[in-house]
Amino acid sequence: MSTSATFERLITLDAVHNFRDLGDYPTHDGRRTRAQRLFRADGLYRLTPADLDVLRPIGLHTVIDLRTIGEIDERGAFPVADYPLSWHHLPVVDVTWGGIEIADRTPAEFLYDQYTDMLEYGEPLFAAALQTLALPGALPAVFHCAAGKDRTGLLAMLVLGLLGVPDEVIVTDYALTQAGMERMRVWAEHSSPELYAAWLTMPAAHAAAEPEAMARLLADLHAAHGSIRDYVRTLGVPVAALDALEAELLV
Repeated sequence: MSTSATFERLITLDAVHNFRDLGDYPTHDGRRTRAQRLFRADGLYRLTPADLDVLRPIGLHTVIDLRTIGEIDERGAFPVADYPLSWHHLPVVDVTWGGIEIADRTPAEFLYDQYTDMLEYGEPLFAAALQTLALPGALPAVFHCAAGKDRTGLLAMLVLGLLGVPDEVIVTDYALTQAGMERMRVWAEHSSPELYAAWLTMPAAHAAAEPEAMARLLADLHAAHGSIRDYVRTLGVPVAALDALEAELLV
């Protein structure tokens, strides 16, 4: 993966552990994704006042929350009252993975199966997310779920893919989440007993970020549609929205 050696991708926060800039990635045509415009993250409901102070210079205009209604009701959402912006709820799954049987699948197989199902169910919501990001004045923006890994990983894949970022770079970006999961685990052990207790009992596949899973999914999309941009067009995202994203996110 080719990126500038000095580029700081991770935004270091106290209670959010996977807030990353999607800038400075190369594209097939020699451009790069623009920094400080689009971010991916984990549960922004955990943001502390000090975390909000770190984020204020970014000047976020938009938050897209990909979690379920139940997750928001139980844990809360981005503190719009303390950091006014446009908040959008686009739940790309109807239930979380708690009761899903892993059986004899490897973590990569499990994740690939879940991502395939998630895309099928969530296609209209992913399309809505892309169109929301393309609205005038929407950027800088961040999209997130609970861990910033699976739902967030799929939307990041779609955005980077439609911009022309190579598959191997998209897979590498996805894999960076594994370090974020470890940061979250360490934090939870000391600061969130409930989350840490859940971590100890959940299947290992639920916390994994297996590059093979994302690589297989990308291969499927290319085989069926040719390019990620062409796939996104089948979801009903208009060309004008894709052109707007390119204009805002590529340099």
